[in-house]
Amino acid sequence: MQKFGGSSLADAAGVIRAAERIAKTREEGFRVVAVVSAMGDTTDDLCDLAAEVSTRPLPGDLDALLSIGELVSSALLAIALADLGQVPRTFTGSAAGFITDNIHGKAHITDVRPGRVRTSLARGEVPIVAGFQGRTKKRRKITTLGRGGSDLTAVALAAALGAGICEIYTDVDGVYTADPRVVPTARKLDVLSSEEMLEFAASGCKVLHLRCVEYARRFGIPIHVRSSFVPEAGTLILPGLDRGALRQPAGEQPVVTAVAGVNSASKIIVVGIPDEPDSISRIFQVLSRSGANVQTVVQTPAGTGSRRSDVALILPAAQAAQALSVLNAAKGAIGFQGLQHDSEMGRVSVTGLGMRSSPEIFCTFLKALSDADVGLDLVDISETCLGAVTPTDRLADAERAVRLAFGMATADGAAVTGRMGTLVPAGGRPVGTWIAISGNDRRPVARGDRAVARHF
Repeated sequence: MQKFGGSSLADAAGVIRAAERIAKTREEGFRVVAVVSAMGDTTDDLCDLAAEVSTRPLPGDLDALLSIGELVSSALLAIALADLGQVPRTFTGSAAGFITDNIHGKAHITDVRPGRVRTSLARGEVPIVAGFQGRTKKRRKITTLGRGGSDLTAVALAAALGAGICEIYTDVDGVYTADPRVVPTARKLDVLSSEEMLEFAASGCKVLHLRCVEYARRFGIPIHVRSSFVPEAGTLILPGLDRGALRQPAGEQPVVTAVAGVNSASKIIVVGIPDEPDSISRIFQVLSRSGANVQTVVQTPAGTGSRRSDVALILPAAQAAQALSVLNAAKGAIGFQGLQHDSEMGRVSVTGLGMRSSPEIFCTFLKALSDADVGLDLVDISETCLGAVTPTDRLADAERAVRLAFGMATADGAAVTGRMGTLVPAGGRPVGTWIAISGNDRRPVARGDRAVARHF
């Protein structure tokens, strides 16, 4: 799988360069499927044009307009490939088998049916797929996947076809420790895990879109981010051996793999620290001496008009005594007014894929706890985990309510393990998948395994 971004196809020279890259890869004995973005700033230009015509274009009409950009790229690439003696065949997102929900402008993939693309490959052709787009299952309306959608198209199609790797060609030669345009000393990273790249993407790294990385991790697809302009290797993003694809249907719906409760947490509130830039850093300099593993930090103003704030820390209960001791000893140096400690805290958490990018997961989690009348203290969320701090005496109720909400327990409280089901929040619309893990049920699944996706 080779995906060429808008910067790689910004002009005729870029299109010819992409065609030569594809032809060279085929000469080396590999079959290639190409996914293309719109050329340069085409999508932005179409958005601007639509805004000149109407201040309130219908989302479906706007998607139909924006999908044209990728069709131009795919047609031009086909012309260039034909000149090189290749046999190209172009596909819209719909023709390539991309089925999405009906959220125009930011649709999510619900299934991929690549039969036509597979047939084209078998004929010795070079399939060229327009990225960024798909169609709804009902009424077959054109949808777009949002910014970065062509990366997502490439990874999803790679998973559906059992591709060995997905190469993302762009205007940078890999993923760096920082933006090299801002930090000249930034270093290129040769290899990253998918988990590390998830955090990079969530923290603002624009090389790959968050949803693209989530999908690759879900199905165990290696990604190679590399430059269209130089032949050198870029950055490999690899799923770990224990992070391979779970047995699940195709699509980018969120997947909940576990619900857990831990009753050994403590909360320390550092009351009235000076409202100065280095106050929190002084707290953590002190805590580092105690070896405290702080899991959550929340800073709130001490009161209206106050020039002080309170900082709440969640850490393992076994580390609380030493943390309190070193903080008390440094009270004068830090300048805070007092300490509050609550050792009767627990934490209920949901782990899986798509935790941050799926609002339905967050809503289902909070509603489950609200319906169970479980009070929340602090809530934290990452790409793979959503957690909330609760009173210890309500932790069992919280865990039971969340398991029930995600279909991982029955109404009588019995756990459901070693099974897979559909995630249906209170609204009644299926939004994802839950997978109850038991024993060694979770295992890496080789790409191309029919168990990975139902359309294989």
